[in-house]
Amino acid sequence: MSLPAWIAPARTALVIVDMQVDFAAPEGLSAQWGMDLSAIPDALAAADRLAAAARRAGAPVAFVGLFTTPETDSEVWCERGRRQGHDPEESPALCRAGARGSDFFGPQPQADDLIFRKTRYSPFWDTDIAGLLRAKGVDTLVLAGLTTECCVDSTARDAFNHDFHVFIPVDACAAYEPALHAAALRMLELNTAILTDTEAVAAAWARVS
Repeated sequence: MSLPAWIAPARTALVIVDMQVDFAAPEGLSAQWGMDLSAIPDALAAADRLAAAARRAGAPVAFVGLFTTPETDSEVWCERGRRQGHDPEESPALCRAGARGSDFFGPQPQADDLIFRKTRYSPFWDTDIAGLLRAKGVDTLVLAGLTTECCVDSTARDAFNHDFHVFIPVDACAAYEPALHAAALRMLELNTAILTDTEAVAAAWARVS
């Protein structure tokens, strides 16, 4: 079976993970904290191309974002920050719901797209993403997003453990360090995902659009 059959639109959803202001924008918290965003724009552009290709082919598009509140910040979450020298009570919080930092950045949801608001690294932890996608006949995910070694990795692993086939276009993901991006992709390739690229996915979907 070839890539077009593996990711046929009737069985596949594009899932865009955490492409939000705090992770991707020059004014976001990651940039303020000194993270290297140089790889981010290309990944945003690739994900945008994938979204357009998916919509033309009739494949569902799902946006996943981190939306935190003081109530959803667990003690473990907060204590990890304190142990690293960042008191969450004194520092800005990532992707606060209702704040500019949680807005999607780059690819934007359209009227028919799904949106899942999570409070941890993976949407499979605290959203109904698995059930809603299965109700649409989806058993395969194409994942794009930020960052490769964190929320993309966590989402891919959980998707695999929920018995979804996982494909990752390597150019539609990014990390703040090239070595982390490469290492995360290698681990995902070994364990949970099939690696591909935006051009191959878009070409496969174009055959049926």
